Amino acid sequence: MQALGKHILVEFYGCNPEKLKDTRMLQTEFENAADMSGATVVDSTFHTFSPYGVSGVVVIAESHLTIHTWPEYGYAAVDLFTCGDTVDPWKAFSYLKSVLESNNTSTIEMKRGQLNDFEGQLRHKPACA
Repeated sequence: MQALGKHILVEFYGCNPEKLKDTRMLQTEFENAADMSGATVVDSTFHTFSPYGVSGVVVIAESHLTIHTWPEYGYAAVDLFTCGDTVDPWKAFSYLKSVLESNNTSTIEMKRGQLNDFEGQLRHKPACA
């Protein structure tokens, strides 16, 4: 079955709480993770919540990477969604696991845009407009 993309839903547990509070570091490291996976970064925005917690998105030409943190629980919810065959979201996963110092993870990989009835090769090539 052919798919347009991969979407990895990640639960990062046992993370370093200080890293989960550091908005600037998270933005930099998520952009690095996108680069490492072979993606093209288009833009990113990260927001700090009071008293703590961060939500952020890195928009890539091939889709997006997102994070929502709960430092008080050492937990982060992360989505790594990539389209096409040129990006490996699992490279981003491994890099972020190390950056966040997570000691336990749970992942689900979904195939997005499964085209059961499509015959032939998918010609979709994600690109930034």
